[in-house]
Amino acid sequence: MKLIILDHYSQASEWAAKYIRNRIIQFNPGPDKYFTLGLPTGLRRDHPESYHSFMWNNFFKHIDIHPENTHILDGNAADLQAECDAFEEKIKAAGGIELFVGGIGPDGHIAFNEPGSSLVSRTRVKTLAMDTILANARFFDGDLAKVPTMALTVGVGTVMDAREVMILITGAHKAFALYKAIEEGVNHMWTVSAFQQHPRTVFVCDEDATLELKVKTVKYFKGLMLVHNKLVDPLYSIKEKETEKSQSSKKPYSD
Repeated sequence: MKLIILDHYSQASEWAAKYIRNRIIQFNPGPDKYFTLGLPTGLRRDHPESYHSFMWNNFFKHIDIHPENTHILDGNAADLQAECDAFEEKIKAAGGIELFVGGIGPDGHIAFNEPGSSLVSRTRVKTLAMDTILANARFFDGDLAKVPTMALTVGVGTVMDAREVMILITGAHKAFALYKAIEEGVNHMWTVSAFQQHPRTVFVCDEDATLELKVKTVKYFKGLMLVHNKLVDPLYSIKEKETEKSQSSKKPYSD
C-alpha cells in the first residue's frame, strides 16, 4: 500500500493526474478497455446532475475517446439487475480493470458501497445512506426530494479485482475515513478499508486529510515521497510510446 501525502488539494490532484497519465500510456488501452462506475437511478442521461452528464462534461469531451469506448451504467434500464450483470460481463470481456480510480465519502464508502456493504459485492443496485443523500443535495438545489435514493454501482469485490486501485482522499472532513482506511483493521462498516488487502493500492491525499493519523504514520509515508515521486517524474509521452512501438515492429526477425 502506498500513501501519497501532498501539501494541498491542488498538488494531490496534479500528482494523481500525472500518475494516471503515465499508467494509461504504459497500458496502451484499446477499444473495449474504458469503464466508469455508477449512475444514480431515476435521472435522464441528459440531466445536468446525472453521472452520464458529469463524465461527459468533465472528462470525456476533453479527451480523445470514441463514445462507443465509454461504458456507463444506465440507471433508467428496464431491468436494473440485468444492466448490472451485463456491466460485470463487459469488464470480464475486456480483460478486467487495469486501474480503478475513485474517491470516498466521509463515512468511508467507496463508489456507492455504503457502510455495511459486503466486501465481496459485485455491481448491483444499492440504496443510498442518508449521509450520501444529504451530501448530494447540493447538486439538486438543496432539495432532498430531488436527490436519487438508489444508485447502480460496482461492488467492493469488483474493485478488488482491479489490478491496481487509486483512492483520492482530500479535506479535513475525510480525515477520519482515511484513519479508518489505513490505521485500523478491515471493516465492512468502512468499505474503503478493504483495500488494505489489495496488492496494489495507492491512496493520494492532502495534509488536511491526515489530521486523524498518527504522527509516526505521516512521517513514515512522507519519508517515501522521494521514491513515490519517481512514479510521476518523468512524464511519459504518447508520441515516444508510439515511436518506440513503431521501431520495435521494424526490427528484423532472428531465430
